[in-house]
Amino acid sequence: MPLATLLKQIDIFCDLSPAQLKMIADLCQERRCWAGETVFEENSSGSELYIIAQGEVEIRLNPAVISPEDAGGAAATIATLQRGQSFGEIALVDQGLRSASAVCAADTLLWVLPRRQLLDLCEANPPLGYQLMRNLAADLALKIRNTDLSIREQLLYGSKRSA
Repeated sequence: MPLATLLKQIDIFCDLSPAQLKMIADLCQERRCWAGETVFEENSSGSELYIIAQGEVEIRLNPAVISPEDAGGAAATIATLQRGQSFGEIALVDQGLRSASAVCAADTLLWVLPRRQLLDLCEANPPLGYQLMRNLAADLALKIRNTDLSIREQLLYGSKRSA
């Protein structure tokens, strides 16, 4: 499947024209990873968005990163992503540290979109930049809402269990 066709299926690239999708596809670099391979570590710097062309990637949180006294605890998988999904999008917004680790659950083919090149494209093509940033904001807002819901469920049901 051509990369531009795959990009069209991803929420953050919806409503972009075929020409705009081709411009983004031209920036992407292929990366093959094996099962068990770490794409990036939690708390590391990052400047790329990743798109899964085939395979599976687990997004993991490690309690020891925040709380060293929890060093014995294992990392928890908070999401398993598959073909047509993207991750690492926060790196497109800021240059902060990664909020989780990404580990391949199977042999995986990724397309890597570098932040600086994408931002240069957005600056050179304002309609593309506006639509992409609008889509990115909507995607991140949805993830924040889902996280908020999970926290509320933990607070509600967690407190009832301990009572």
